[in-house]
Amino acid sequence: MPGHAPREALRLSGITRSFGALKANDDISFALAEGEVVALLGENGAGKTTLMNILFGHYVADAGRVEVFGQALAPGDPRAAIAAGVGMVHQHFTLAENLTVLENITLGTGPLLRPARKGRARARIRALGEEFGLAVAPDAPVSSLSVGERQRVEILKALYREARVLILDEPTAVLTPMEAEALFATLRRLVARGLSVIFISHKLHEVLAISDRVVVLRHGRVAGTRAVARTSREDLTALMVGAEVPPPAIAPARPGPVRLALRGVSTRGGVGGPGLRGVSLELRGGEITGLAGVSGNGQAALAGLIAGALRPVSGDFEIEGAAPARWSAAEAVARGIARIPEDRHAEGAIDAMSIAENVISERVRSRFSRRGLLDRRGARAFAEALIAGYDVRCPGPDARIGLLSGGNMQKLILGRALEGGGEGAEPAVILANQPVRGLDIGAVAAVHARLLDARARGAAILLISEDLDEVRALSDRIHVISEGRLSPASPRGALSVQELGALMAGHGFAEAAHAG
Repeated sequence: MPGHAPREALRLSGITRSFGALKANDDISFALAEGEVVALLGENGAGKTTLMNILFGHYVADAGRVEVFGQALAPGDPRAAIAAGVGMVHQHFTLAENLTVLENITLGTGPLLRPARKGRARARIRALGEEFGLAVAPDAPVSSLSVGERQRVEILKALYREARVLILDEPTAVLTPMEAEALFATLRRLVARGLSVIFISHKLHEVLAISDRVVVLRHGRVAGTRAVARTSREDLTALMVGAEVPPPAIAPARPGPVRLALRGVSTRGGVGGPGLRGVSLELRGGEITGLAGVSGNGQAALAGLIAGALRPVSGDFEIEGAAPARWSAAEAVARGIARIPEDRHAEGAIDAMSIAENVISERVRSRFSRRGLLDRRGARAFAEALIAGYDVRCPGPDARIGLLSGGNMQKLILGRALEGGGEGAEPAVILANQPVRGLDIGAVAAVHARLLDARARGAAILLISEDLDEVRALSDRIHVISEGRLSPASPRGALSVQELGALMAGHGFAEAAHAG
């Protein structure tokens, strides 16, 4: 009724959780009303994901209490959270690749042995996909899906279980701007019907567009709460990092020699999308080449080729003017190619190993072994240097890397790529594949500054990103990839966002290629 205050959907009271000496959450309290969107902001390592894992039952708090619609939630029990109406879309996928989309979404909801029951589930998934703009084939194996499609399955999985409180942990990180807008439109309709949402994102324009209130965490504590109607980007940034973050200063490029060249290269396709189709590309020292495109259009094949995981089936592939005799991942590392992979969990780190073990993993033999024995002291010193130099929030080099937030793990991977060659060994080529996905505004600025420093020192950088703002801000030249084809290079500022978006959708691609 008019003037009736919405009831409280969720309350967190005094939540505290430590991992050894690291206090991830320190006496955090806030509430969420029915039909409200509360954004959770904070630097990487501020405690956001830990807090949400406590809410969803993956972790048990050292102290504090969680209530859902006035009822205390049993700690450490995801089934209790789901039964209470809490749904969570994780930042990193929790899908079984050997199962279909339908099997992943319905897993744990009851037996699906009868064809009629399976048919009803399939129909409901299709209906949800159409309503939410998240369509995906129910019978497709998850292993065949692109990164963007897997994110859709995660969202559908929560919606299928009729969540009343929905936690979205970086839900748009792998979505195109149009897909994100479609998701926001759907969220607004659901919120109007009473759904409550906790929205975790580092994209301030999204936070301001979709949220009612913002809770900012800093060093594991609540730094402040703001109503969206009475705050600004500058205010939120200052709460997160303590100061405004200026845009990077970008000096004019000074292109050097061609470090890596592809001429008419084609490759086989795979899980991440199509192969390359007659691609020609030059990466020059002292220059950042940007690659824009919708996920699943050949980026995986190009990254795999440069990283040594894939070989051409036709065309010429050269490094420093010569074709490598036997191309492999080990040869790529030996030839000075530094890699920041798209998926930090699947490709960039081994979660069960320590930080020290992970940061030396690509150069154990060349730098961190003596007479066949591991140089543990050198490995530990290198890990400590990266932790300090890249502001990694963690208990120490012996901590398991899987316990870190995604942003802190990304900082370590960046440090390993840029510093792993040892003193005086600069990378010749840097493959930066989604280098700031899931990072906060301060960490994004730090990563961009590191890449620009490497550019100034003569590295050839390929920046693969689905964030057009990032590509347009950093790149000296921009290519667009669509269905395995590459557009001609455009200099910085030559194409508008709309023109790039049209190329990403495949419109005018033949004309652009002909013009080049």
